[in-house]
Amino acid sequence: MSQYPTSFDKEALLKCARGELFGPGNAQLPEPPMLMMDRITEVSADGGENGKGHITAELDISPDLWFFPCHFPGNEVMPGCLMLDGLWQLTGFNLGWRGWQGQGFALGVGEVKNSGMVRPDRKLVTYEVTFTRVIDRKLKMGVADGRVLADGEVVCEATGLKVGLAAAKS
Repeated sequence: MSQYPTSFDKEALLKCARGELFGPGNAQLPEPPMLMMDRITEVSADGGENGKGHITAELDISPDLWFFPCHFPGNEVMPGCLMLDGLWQLTGFNLGWRGWQGQGFALGVGEVKNSGMVRPDRKLVTYEVTFTRVIDRKLKMGVADGRVLADGEVVCEATGLKVGLAAAKS
């Protein structure tokens, strides 16, 4: 059982980005504007479809989000790479939440399928990550599947998300 709560508000996510949640040199989220969520609504080490952990988060959509005007001018959408990055961010957060030590690194993804778009008129993006494998050795690693929903509609699915934690180089 983790020593941390099972949900986090925006201030707690910013604390994680500053390295204050899991401690210096350990898993961190990026700071805004690259932080792809406003809150984590659920996190576990033994939940999800496979019983190996899960994490769910939300991003409130507003037309003034930084990426809309630049991707693509006149046809504004949330970039698919940011949806994928949100899934990687959550995968790494879950590893830190488990109490595992080390800096987080996105290591890869098996397959990504974009099937919809997040436009400025949407209200809520939900990220869902379910772990398929967790490796607790010298390199700590989570392997997970994830999906992104816009107002309840699946717009992106990814399998084989890989995030590792490695000791910081001194």
